[in-house]
Amino acid sequence: MGKGKIKVPEKLHKVWEIFNQHGFKVYLVGGAVRDELLGKKSHDWDLATDATPAQVMKIFRKVIPTGIAHGTVTIHIFGLELETTTFRTDSSYSDGRHPDSVRFTGDIVEDLSRRDFTMNAIACSLEDGSLTDPFGGEEDIKKKIIRTVGNPLDRFDEDGLRPVRAVRFAGQLGFDIEDCTLKALSDKNVLKKIAGISVERFRDEFMKIMASPKPSVSLRLLESTGMLNLFIPEFQSCRNCIQNDGRGFHEFDVADHIFYSCDGIPSGNVLVRLAAFYHDIGKPQCRTVESKDGMNLFHFHHHESVSEKIAVSSMTKLKFSNDEIKKVSHLVKEHMFYYESSWSDAAVRRFIIRIGLENIDDLFALRLGDVYGMHRIPMDPLSPSWKLLLELKERIARITEENNALSLRDLAVSGNDLMDAGIPKGKVLGFILKELLECVIDSPAMNDREKLLALAVNIYDAKYRC
Repeated sequence: MGKGKIKVPEKLHKVWEIFNQHGFKVYLVGGAVRDELLGKKSHDWDLATDATPAQVMKIFRKVIPTGIAHGTVTIHIFGLELETTTFRTDSSYSDGRHPDSVRFTGDIVEDLSRRDFTMNAIACSLEDGSLTDPFGGEEDIKKKIIRTVGNPLDRFDEDGLRPVRAVRFAGQLGFDIEDCTLKALSDKNVLKKIAGISVERFRDEFMKIMASPKPSVSLRLLESTGMLNLFIPEFQSCRNCIQNDGRGFHEFDVADHIFYSCDGIPSGNVLVRLAAFYHDIGKPQCRTVESKDGMNLFHFHHHESVSEKIAVSSMTKLKFSNDEIKKVSHLVKEHMFYYESSWSDAAVRRFIIRIGLENIDDLFALRLGDVYGMHRIPMDPLSPSWKLLLELKERIARITEENNALSLRDLAVSGNDLMDAGIPKGKVLGFILKELLECVIDSPAMNDREKLLALAVNIYDAKYRC
């Protein structure tokens, strides 16, 4: 049943010694075993044991009952957090997530038989690293294949998240989904089960997809199986929304352009990748056709505003945090910025204020991803577009180094200063502060306390004094 062997970390071997001293078996299971076989370092260690949760809590000093109803506790020892589950078999899954009842067993093979995919149904002995692999998971890992343990319809009926995990693993690991498993992903009963999972569970898998090396792989599978339409139906109209009108801007339809734009952004920046997913999602609603010189030209005027609204609505339904929604929708709204060398320094300062200094690098990353998604080619460093982007970045850096006033708090005067000068507290004071900021943006040398106080009094006398 087990051919291979992996090296067991010393701390985990010590954990085995503790279990063994008390007469219990314990194995490393799940993703950690898979990752070790793939030559990757694992940081999450899941254990399976024939000891009951109560027995584990007697053996170890610090144990947290994280999921005791399903046989799971977390052992804190040697600086590790070890999620430890008693060997078990499950009954039916009425809620599509949790088994209706759990029966503990003394057999590791019976425990492995309830798991989702063969690559995750391998147990490693913490004594010597030998593997128990009853379903051929090691071979599937070598062949880079995702296959369910047993009948895929049965496995997916147990938990509606498993099909989404299969799609996520395909992109994350670069694996192919075995034919029967792939066919089952589009089964109407499976889709019904998927539709029943919480939006939070889908969202978390979706963000793991966004963090994968090449999101387009999993995103295309989500779309082709019908899963994406269950949670982000706004995307459906992007497929076959043609952009290629002969001018050379776009090679792909809106859907593929979005997928490839996600690929064009570094994997460490998942929120910018999410912005790339939403940045053109409003294009189908804005598409117009202009006949000119015998050609049909496609236009998508103001699509960034429509895309922003869709991003807010979709992310709200998926229960993203307010900060995440604000960040992503802002990037979507501003992704069509257009810079020219003729911009004055004041125009650059206004750009910084509108975008927010903390968002500049992310907006530039989104622009590079957008360009990559046009032809699956990175922006040419010798192109005029690259040079303009670099120039704008350098101008922004110079302006920030000069400590130019870019917000009310950067002004050399405060609201209290204006009140001391005789301007009453209230809306008028706020209006005057904004006028002072506009003045300083145009002329940074005006950011002087005496100059601004004099100007504030003049504005008040001319516009607001009764």
